[in-house]
Amino acid sequence: MKIVKILSGAVGFVLILLLALLAYWRFRPNEAEIDRSLGIETWAAVADGSHNSNTDLIFWKDRFYLVHASSPFHFASEECRLIVRGSRDAKTWERLAVIQNPGEDIRDPHFIPVGDTIVMTVLRNRDFTAEPYDTYYTTSADFKSWTPIRSLGHQGWLFWKAVSRDAGSWFVPAYWWEHGKSQLLKSTDGITWTTVSLIHASKTIPGDYNDETAVAFLPDGRMISTARIEVGQDLTGHPEGHTLISVSSPPYTKWSSVTSSVTRLDGPALFPYRDKIFALGRRHVQNSYPAYHGSIFGRYRTSLFQLLEDRLVLISDLPSAGDTSYAGVVLKDGYLYASYYTSPVDRDYPWIMGMLSRSDIRIARVPLEKLYQRAR
Repeated sequence: MKIVKILSGAVGFVLILLLALLAYWRFRPNEAEIDRSLGIETWAAVADGSHNSNTDLIFWKDRFYLVHASSPFHFASEECRLIVRGSRDAKTWERLAVIQNPGEDIRDPHFIPVGDTIVMTVLRNRDFTAEPYDTYYTTSADFKSWTPIRSLGHQGWLFWKAVSRDAGSWFVPAYWWEHGKSQLLKSTDGITWTTVSLIHASKTIPGDYNDETAVAFLPDGRMISTARIEVGQDLTGHPEGHTLISVSSPPYTKWSSVTSSVTRLDGPALFPYRDKIFALGRRHVQNSYPAYHGSIFGRYRTSLFQLLEDRLVLISDLPSAGDTSYAGVVLKDGYLYASYYTSPVDRDYPWIMGMLSRSDIRIARVPLEKLYQRAR
C-alpha cells in the first residue's frame, strides 16, 4: 500500500511538472531578434484558425498572387488543400482557387511564370510525418482555373523554387525523396525538364542527408545553392545539423561546397538584390540538448540572412515563432515583399506545439536599400 502511494505521488508530481512545462511553453513571450532599423512592416494575410503553411508569392501583370497550404496541422492530412489568392496591395486578399489531391496530402507549391501561362509545381505526400514522394504540376492562365495535376516525369525528385535570368531558361533544384542527394534541372517551358548536374550527395557523416535545396544567380552568372542538411531523425535533433552552401560556374555541371553551422536553413528562399544574395528561411534558435537543430522541442523563426559563398550571416528575424518559414519573395518598388507562415507571434511555442496548432500566413515588407546597407 505504501509503495502504491509513493508511485501515485511520483506520477502526480511528474504530471504537475508536465502541466507546468506546457503552460510555460504556451504563454512564454516571443523573443525574436528583430532589427528595428530595417523598418520591417508585417501583417496577417490569412488568419482563419487553420494550420496554414508552405507559401509562395509572385507579382504578375498588375497583381500579387499568393498560394499556401491549409490543413488541420503540420503533418500530412487528406484534408490538406492549396489555396490561391490575389491582391493589388498585398494586404487585402481574394480567394481565387482551391487545389486538392484527393486521398493524399499536397504541399510545397511554387509558381513558375512562363509567358502567359503560370506553372505551379506541388509535392504529393502519403506519409503522416510529411515525406513527399513525387513532384506534380498544374497550369493556369488566370490563377482561377487550374488543370488537373500531372506528374513532371522525374519520379522521386522533389522540386523547389525555379529561377531564371532571362525568362527563357529556367533552372530548378530538386532533392531526392529518400534524401541524400540533390540535383539541378533545366527547362524552357516549366514542364519538360532535363538534368544538368548533381549538386550534392551526402557521403561524409553517417546519417547525413540533404533535403530542401534552393538556388540563386550570383552577379557574375555563377549559381549559389543552399541545402538543408539533417543528421539523424531524433526528436531532440542533432548538433551537426547545418546548411550546405554550394557554388557553380556556367554551365553548372560542377559544384564546390562548404558548410555553415549558423542554422539548418529549412524552407529556403534565396533572392539577389544588386550585388548581394539574401536568404529567407527557418532559423533554429538553439543548438543544445534537448533542442538541437531539428528538435521538436526547439524554438524557430523565419529569418533574413545574407548568403555569402562561405557562410550565412543573420540579419534579422521576422515576427515569427513555433512552426514557421517557407517563404515566397517579390521585389517591387524598392521593397522586399515576403510571404511566410507562423504560429502566433506574441508567443514562443516550441516546434511541437506549433505543428499541432493554428498558424497564419503573414506578409513582411522591408525596404531593400536598408536591407542592402545592413549586409556586409
